[in-house]
Amino acid sequence: MRGLFLFLLLCVGAAAAERPNIIVILADDMGFSDIGCYGGEVRTPNIDALAEGGVRFRQFYNAGRCCPTRASLLTGLYAHQAGIGHMTNEQDFRFDQGYGAYSGQLNRHCVTIAEALEPAGYRTLMAGKWHVGTYEGMWPVDRGFDRYFGIIRGAANFFRPAPDKLLTLDRERAIPGAGFYATDAFTDHAIEFVEESDDLDDDQPFFLYLAYTSPHWPLHAWPDDVAKYRGKYLQGWEALRQSRFARMREIGLLDGAWELTEPNSLPWDILPESLRDEMDHRMAVYAAMIDRMDQNIGRLVEALRQREELDDTLILFLSDNGGCAEGGMIGRGPASNMVTGEGYSHSYGQSWANASNTPFRRFKHWVDEGGIASPLVAQWPAAIEGGGRWIDEPAHLIDLMATAIDVSGAKYPKFYGGQEIQPYEGKSLRPAFAGRPIDREAIYWEHEGNRAVRMGKWKLVAMHGEAWRLHDMTADRTEMHDVGAANPAIRKKMIGMYEAWAARVGVLPWPVERKKGYQPPKLRYPTMADY
Repeated sequence: MRGLFLFLLLCVGAAAAERPNIIVILADDMGFSDIGCYGGEVRTPNIDALAEGGVRFRQFYNAGRCCPTRASLLTGLYAHQAGIGHMTNEQDFRFDQGYGAYSGQLNRHCVTIAEALEPAGYRTLMAGKWHVGTYEGMWPVDRGFDRYFGIIRGAANFFRPAPDKLLTLDRERAIPGAGFYATDAFTDHAIEFVEESDDLDDDQPFFLYLAYTSPHWPLHAWPDDVAKYRGKYLQGWEALRQSRFARMREIGLLDGAWELTEPNSLPWDILPESLRDEMDHRMAVYAAMIDRMDQNIGRLVEALRQREELDDTLILFLSDNGGCAEGGMIGRGPASNMVTGEGYSHSYGQSWANASNTPFRRFKHWVDEGGIASPLVAQWPAAIEGGGRWIDEPAHLIDLMATAIDVSGAKYPKFYGGQEIQPYEGKSLRPAFAGRPIDREAIYWEHEGNRAVRMGKWKLVAMHGEAWRLHDMTADRTEMHDVGAANPAIRKKMIGMYEAWAARVGVLPWPVERKKGYQPPKLRYPTMADY
């Protein structure tokens, strides 16, 4: 009976919310357990409210790294198909290896969600981090977005982004003024773009892609936000893992039979008191960055509510990869200037990242659950029954394009700009919103030789240079027990599936060497002279 109710709600809601607004909000380097509605202690009341008004996915996946995730999210393809099998080119073309899957920028045989929705009457807006194409002709306004404010390249100083990070408004350099903080500024422009869109045509729906750089290093936060968390992490990273693990069980996110993975951190009790204080400071700044992001999401939601648009807006919140272990066990960069914005490479380190990714093992870069498992919160008041229900269907970034096409009524193009376009790989999440299954064969990953396949309850996974492991994700989501020897036929079948997929999308053995004799194209990189 409940299933029938959900089905009818979705059908009625879809009619009421024909061509809804669509907002995708992406966090950067945020772990699976960092936000409140996924078991974290960080204060995220606005994200939690979205969850309570919608649904939460237990088994949503990203691509395990910044650029591949953004490529898949935007195009509905695996990153290799979009041209970003590894990372994105900057000045030196070091990621352009002369192969289509490793060109280092979005190719022209894919379309972005913006390019797909614009012909259907959507106004297309973006604020935040781009990181899928740096050269002229590859910016958001060249890939279907009507308006853009943000950083074209990757990580940047939150208070004073360097000119070479290309802080940009549409096509022009943006100059950060006094009081600039990236998370606030991205939201300011997102709200401004939405209001501008309504003023131009109140009946025109919009697509907004809000790609925060928080909580990616450098660790930069406002002092008042840091003060909320200072001293709360003095019990250490393993105590934090244990408390999060317990909460995740309490809220129904984790099965009680699943084990907590072994610690991958320094023993807290061997640290001198001064270093414990510094580690508390690092984690407090990291938490403050998430807190500030949540505050800004609240500002955006309130702006929609004031304009009476919230009910007809599908909002999706997720992270681009798991917590980041870069910087060693205890992070890098002097903790003394994390709040001032002086310096750049401040990180919280592997030991805290291990806690961010509770209950899983490994981190960003890898395709074990710690690298690729992400929260996904979905709210659409006109079409999704609220209550914070858990959705168990495995799903992936490639599904966002299919979902956008489905709910908008847009037609996915076979040709665009004179180029043949690859069919998207994902499946619409709309059935899952109503508690129904998603019909798919498998989901695949490869990054830096780390590889995986998810087929139903089974996951086949291997680190670069290591043998395949097989896990029953229903019984063992934390990947503690290799059951390949007991299930040789399934293991063999999934290895064959992976090999066929890898050949189809252009995966090459890692490390990928530049094609012999290949010279990257002479594309123009913006310089200070342009500004």
